[in-house]
Amino acid sequence: MMMDQNPYNLDNLEAVRFHPFFRGVETDTALSLISLCEVRQYEKNEVMLKKDKPREGLLLILEGLSEVFVKNETHGREEVLEVVQKGEMIGFSSLADFLGVSKPAKTEVMVEVKAVSAVRAMYIPFEVVTRRWDDPAVHDYLLTQVAIRLKDIYTSLAEQVKLATDYGENDAFMIRVQDVMTEEVAAVNPEESIQKAARLMHEKRTSSVLVVENDSLKGIITERDMVERVVARGIELSADAGTIMTRDPVSIPRSAYYYDAISLIFTKGIKHLPVVEDSKVVGIVTLSDLLRKKNENVMKTIQKIEQADMDSLPQVKKAIYEVIDTLIKDRLPILTTFEIITRLYDRLVCRIVELSIKNLQEKGKQKPCDFAFYQMGSSGRGEQFMLTDQDHFLVYENHREEASAYFEELGREITSNMEAAGYARCKGLMMCSEQKWRGSLAVWEDRLLKWRLQSTNDNLLLAQNFFSYRLITGSEKLHQKFEELIAEQMKRSRIFLYRLAQLEKENPIPTLDQPIRSLFKLERKSIDMKKEVLFPYHHSLQILSLLHGKQSGTPIEKINFLKAKRVFSESFSLDLKEAVSTILAMYVTQRWQQAKSGSELTSVVSFARLSTREKEELILSLKTLRELQSQVFAHFSV
Repeated sequence: MMMDQNPYNLDNLEAVRFHPFFRGVETDTALSLISLCEVRQYEKNEVMLKKDKPREGLLLILEGLSEVFVKNETHGREEVLEVVQKGEMIGFSSLADFLGVSKPAKTEVMVEVKAVSAVRAMYIPFEVVTRRWDDPAVHDYLLTQVAIRLKDIYTSLAEQVKLATDYGENDAFMIRVQDVMTEEVAAVNPEESIQKAARLMHEKRTSSVLVVENDSLKGIITERDMVERVVARGIELSADAGTIMTRDPVSIPRSAYYYDAISLIFTKGIKHLPVVEDSKVVGIVTLSDLLRKKNENVMKTIQKIEQADMDSLPQVKKAIYEVIDTLIKDRLPILTTFEIITRLYDRLVCRIVELSIKNLQEKGKQKPCDFAFYQMGSSGRGEQFMLTDQDHFLVYENHREEASAYFEELGREITSNMEAAGYARCKGLMMCSEQKWRGSLAVWEDRLLKWRLQSTNDNLLLAQNFFSYRLITGSEKLHQKFEELIAEQMKRSRIFLYRLAQLEKENPIPTLDQPIRSLFKLERKSIDMKKEVLFPYHHSLQILSLLHGKQSGTPIEKINFLKAKRVFSESFSLDLKEAVSTILAMYVTQRWQQAKSGSELTSVVSFARLSTREKEELILSLKTLRELQSQVFAHFSV
């Protein structure tokens, strides 16, 4: 902690003069009061107020963010009670002592406060509080703050007690990497031998060794590297460890959350994650470390998917649903939840396609050319959390008769096997078992041309679903050709995109601009998250992405693309992701609860079921999504 060497200055007065505690005080008097205060600087993670240490005043946050917490001695973790921001005060728990209405116990344990970011705060001793005590405005301010903070802390405690009761866990759900990492790391220098690295793996009973130089991470060697890069290639054990290491491995800071780590591991396809702080290695966290916390549900699910055969396919759905239940209970950010679940579903679909090809091989039928298998709808967008209707199509390289016959049969196999795994058949028949949802590159070129030139409502609806496509498995080379084909079509599709924009004009995202307290006086009592919000959002993003040259990808990838193209500003991109996260979290939570209770599934959310905070977030989110839709309308003057 650092202190201001010159607290008696106009800068400090300027920082606090409009704060309720100092408002209305003459400049000379204010400067006199401030001269008795101290401006303190705290570094990130520094404890600002310690437990068991008597408070002798209040802290007014001038800059930064701090957390009020208590330490769970049993588990060694911190339970955050509230977050204190700029303009707010800390230290109200000692006001009772200051007022003389309580006697501090000898063994009294107070909460602690630490800086979440760099914090600048003004320490106001009780001597200054005494001088301001006769001002009614100060009385009102302090009473209001105590009441608000008391309510927030009670709410926070109630939520944590409810979580512990509902989910049978005493641990905080926002676990940090430092809570699960291994601090003792097996490491070698780049110049040390491969043999030493192998011996270290054996002695430490670990499946990886970090390559470190002057405490700085240079690379990683895993058991798989030993097999593929040493045994298979016949490299001498005396060679340098640096010659077989994976350079610049993915790493994570110790302050990151559990879900950050597990998301990185799944999205990057790795099992070992070095933990780095200030460029130095401080530990390592593995997939096993993370999954041990979650009863290894994810690991078991992955194994079930990889080992699934035609008989065990139906069991995979239940295993994935158990993982979803854990992630929703832990209240992971919804976009992170989708990342993890999408990886699992993609593995399942790849396994289904693999089994379908194997079934045809056993009938003596061989794949005649390269193909690519795509999914559309919620799966294509990476937003599927329950197995819903099938939405997929096939593209293959040539239009020879034997190719058409083979992929017709493969399409039927895939659709049938997906149904066995729990995917319902699409009522609109948008599946590769149907002739109009499979074909060679030439066939797809004609199909897209028809949609583009004959922009009927039916064709536009087909196109809307199609342009949520995402490659799941198959030839990357063929996928590139397919993307180039579509890009060429889109260069001449201004009228087609205009018609899509016109269709969206008929479905404006609703607004709830009225004050929250008047929501219940409106005729509108609910909102359909899927039809009124998510569909218009997806379609608006789709149109803008096509207009600027991106055909496929998840909504988040499209937002990032449009930001890179400077169609979206940095701040609007962040606002958009936040808005979508809010909407999706409400939608997913409700649907999952309905599914678990056996209730009818609906995307209609009643305002009566939302908390005040959720209503506020909903209003702000809808405003942001309407701004996105307005950008589309502005492009086409519709």
